Amino acid sequence: MNIQPTPYDHPHAVALNDAVQAEYAVRYGDEGDATPLDAGMFAPPRGLYLLAYDPEGNPVATGGWRTQDKNDEGYENGDAELKRMYVTPGARGLGLARRILAALESDAREAGRTRMVLETGTAQPEAIALYTSSGYAPCAKFGMYRDYDNSRCFAKPLI
Repeated sequence: MNIQPTPYDHPHAVALNDAVQAEYAVRYGDEGDATPLDAGMFAPPRGLYLLAYDPEGNPVATGGWRTQDKNDEGYENGDAELKRMYVTPGARGLGLARRILAALESDAREAGRTRMVLETGTAQPEAIALYTSSGYAPCAKFGMYRDYDNSRCFAKPLI
């Protein structure tokens, strides 16, 4: 698999974002993740967005991080927030999410970020398993969904 930096508004990134939103809608019975995102949030050095391509050149996985600092949504100075981790159903079980996660953590660390944070939900047990097995621990809730009962927030030190 070929993993490469790609703008968040690239057509392949948009297509996979639409796919993950559709999956969220099914899992949560709503419109998906309404967190406002734009391509500039993932532009280096304040973020990074990655796409994984299969040997035929089809996009099969995504993930990104964006800079966060202390604000009224519960973020702390030095945070890097993980967003839009997704692997297409046909590419699951190949270790792509773990490879993308490691690459994002490394890049955020190199950019001077001190903690990677993420928000997921109870309807995504495989995501929770990935993060906890990768060293993430529950933390104080933050972000747009911090007041939702099914929201779960995790953090991992990057230093």
